[in-house]
Amino acid sequence: MLNRTAENVARATPEPLARKVRGISDKGLAWLFISPTILLLLAINIFPLFWAIYLSFTNYRANRPNEVVKNLGFANYQRILGDQDIWFAMQTTAHFVFWTILLQTLIGFTLAWLIDRKFRGHAFWTTLILVPMMLSPAVVGNFWRFLYEPQIGLFSYVISFVSGIPPTSIQMLSNVSLAPWSIIIVDTWMWTPYVMLICLAGLRSIPEYIYEAAEVDRASNWRQFWSITLPMALPFIMLAVLFRGIENFKMFDMVNLLTGGGPGSTTEVASITLKRQAFESWRTGYSSAFAIILFVAVFGLANIYVKALNKVKQR
Repeated sequence: MLNRTAENVARATPEPLARKVRGISDKGLAWLFISPTILLLLAINIFPLFWAIYLSFTNYRANRPNEVVKNLGFANYQRILGDQDIWFAMQTTAHFVFWTILLQTLIGFTLAWLIDRKFRGHAFWTTLILVPMMLSPAVVGNFWRFLYEPQIGLFSYVISFVSGIPPTSIQMLSNVSLAPWSIIIVDTWMWTPYVMLICLAGLRSIPEYIYEAAEVDRASNWRQFWSITLPMALPFIMLAVLFRGIENFKMFDMVNLLTGGGPGSTTEVASITLKRQAFESWRTGYSSAFAIILFVAVFGLANIYVKALNKVKQR
């Protein structure tokens, strides 16, 4: 059947084209198929990156395209590294990354460990837990903004019922102390299922005979957890931390929808600062330099983390 199909295709192929195809090697044919993808990748990813690197050394402003572009050297980078507002935004970003990863990892691994017990109805609860991850960030942001409303929001009434504080006194999005935690709660609620899935894959990959051997040796459940479950699931946990760390370092949509960086600059993460410099102050060259610094920081930290992950996997 396959030979007959190939013969039919060969007969339908024009003779000049057939001769050209016959003369192409396997390697050349492979390059012929992947070249459109490579060109698309260059156009979408590589070219904008090099263009941003070029702009980072200039005084270019997107709202003044006809002005003469001057080469400033490393002046933009020096201003960024000496700007206290930039360092404050980086500290705010680090605060979000640390707490969201910590909460998502602890809750996600706990949920994965419970679901791995395969209790009755575990498939239903797994699907229910995954619902927040399936929603759009815009939907989640607006949904939680409504929940956080002090007058009609359900969140304020629940806290009031538990603590006795009047609902109107619970200003989650406008309080300097509570606003950062309001975003951490939303991001944890939305992306903990993602961490749970990766951890669940790690737990399901542990062979059953290891636990059977541990039971023969009369190891307790607690001992099995610390000596078998956690060490063998650790690479998957670290992988989840890597993915969520990169995404949370770039956090923008949730902060922009909930607080917009406020109150004041309490929740102004690095991506919000970048957006304001690029599209409100129109300092395109300056913001390009800031974007390159963020890219180098994320790439460098991720590279170090991946090396540590490989060492854990080799143990």
